[in-house]
Amino acid sequence: MTPHHLSLEHLVRPPKHTTDKAPALFLFHGYGSNEEDLFSFAPELPESLCVVSVRAPHTLPPYGYAWYSIDFDADFGKWSNTEEAKESVLKMKTFIEEAIVAYHLDPEKISLLGFSQGTVLSFALALSYPEMVQNILGLSGHIDEKTLRPGYETKDHSHLKAYVSHGEYDQVIPFSWAEKTPAFLDRLGIEYIFEHFPTGHGVSRENFYGMRNWLEKHL
Repeated sequence: MTPHHLSLEHLVRPPKHTTDKAPALFLFHGYGSNEEDLFSFAPELPESLCVVSVRAPHTLPPYGYAWYSIDFDADFGKWSNTEEAKESVLKMKTFIEEAIVAYHLDPEKISLLGFSQGTVLSFALALSYPEMVQNILGLSGHIDEKTLRPGYETKDHSHLKAYVSHGEYDQVIPFSWAEKTPAFLDRLGIEYIFEHFPTGHGVSRENFYGMRNWLEKHL
């Protein structure tokens, strides 16, 4: 399928059986990557889904992109540009709204899959605007409360389902950060599964199949 000209660059894999309103999975890559990275998952994802892999708006030469800037020389080795992150959440929200119309998607069956920085903002979008999202799959990331919309905690998150995974030896986003995610989701009444693997900052085959099996059960 040829992608429509929407507000963010993206790739699309249509569902195998065309329906009036297909369920959709939006893929949000990590810092320095691009829309082709997670799109490599598409051939092995459920055929009923319209898979949309999105390119982040900030360019990182020579061929990478980011959702927000990171200063690797700051405290703890990282400093995130929170204002850019919030702006990107709004861009993701607008893009999903555009894609629902352009690709005839079911607005009640929208899932988000993020990796690393893409996970941070997928959580920010889902927790800030839970009415837009059915499922969230967060790989090798964490929840950054500073990126959430004020008042998010007063919204109804009870319908959301989450799959969270992390590498125990992740040197980019520490495992200790990811370990805080379950308590955060518990506080919001979100049903989730949290898996961890003896890996670094990446998605092992076991991790991928665990994620895919969970997704199949929650479509």
